[in-house]
Amino acid sequence: MKECHKAAFASNAAGREAPPAARLAALSAGQAVAVAHVAAHELGAAAYAIRAAREAAPSGQGDAAARAERQWQWEQLPDEIRDLVLDDQKLRNALCWNVFVD
Repeated sequence: MKECHKAAFASNAAGREAPPAARLAALSAGQAVAVAHVAAHELGAAAYAIRAAREAAPSGQGDAAARAERQWQWEQLPDEIRDLVLDDQKLRNALCWNVFVD
């Protein structure tokens, strides 16, 4: 856990001075690592990745890029947990910047 904690902080620090899309991608990686010690962070990585996709898109295409990233994430979910994850996203959508539900 100590190594996971250090890696999460290192990822977050790496993105601190980066342009917005890179900063959000670094935060996504940090959240993914943080899940090992705080289970409630499981949606953070996905939410940051959606925000990073929006930020990295060409002007006027951010919302479409965010929807495409979200759809790709959903397609990666194993059938056994798909309903649980989608329900959790609906419940915590507002906490995750409303990126999971339009």
